[in-house]
Amino acid sequence: MKKFILTSLFLTALSLEAQVVNITASLGSVDTTHSGKKVTIQRIQDTSNMLVDDYAKTSRECPPYCIQPMKVDPAIRTVGVVEVVNFIKDKVNTNRGVLIDTRLKNFYELETIPSARNVPFSVLQNATPAQSKMLFEALGAKSLPNGKFDFTNAKELLIFCNGIWCEQTKRFVVALNKYNYPKNKISYYRDGFQDWKLNGLTTIVQKEIKK
Repeated sequence: MKKFILTSLFLTALSLEAQVVNITASLGSVDTTHSGKKVTIQRIQDTSNMLVDDYAKTSRECPPYCIQPMKVDPAIRTVGVVEVVNFIKDKVNTNRGVLIDTRLKNFYELETIPSARNVPFSVLQNATPAQSKMLFEALGAKSLPNGKFDFTNAKELLIFCNGIWCEQTKRFVVALNKYNYPKNKISYYRDGFQDWKLNGLTTIVQKEIKK
């Protein structure tokens, strides 16, 4: 029994020593779930790793791919990658928050951030009363007889799209504002999926990318 414990401690120490690229100085990884499966979010340990896919691009035609302002709305908080990781750990994992990928379904189905739910901006923009009722009730809101919603117990949202050149989240916010979703319950990951990949963090590849 003592030998087993010593071996386990040695392997744990070896594992910690092997992880040279942490998320922060005090946080190496975060566990979450995606589609019911456990996923560990951590950074790629190869310090020579570089992006080679479309997210390595530095320049896209503008319009439509114009650089977005830091604030999507004066009353909505803008966050960075560390805040996203902490949101997953503290809010998504405790069912108090939802990480929302506002991109079109075909982007989400290729690759996304672990634990993210897909609510495309276009779906919310064009939602029927029945669809908006289903969505906001799933987010913890209460439907009112007048067709509006009580967001008192609604979950916190952290929303993102492709990157600083993507305006899909801005359109999602415009749609949210029509329903009066509380702005103090919304956070905006302005740097988006490109930044997540640039930091070498775990992604969920949901469909094979055919070249």
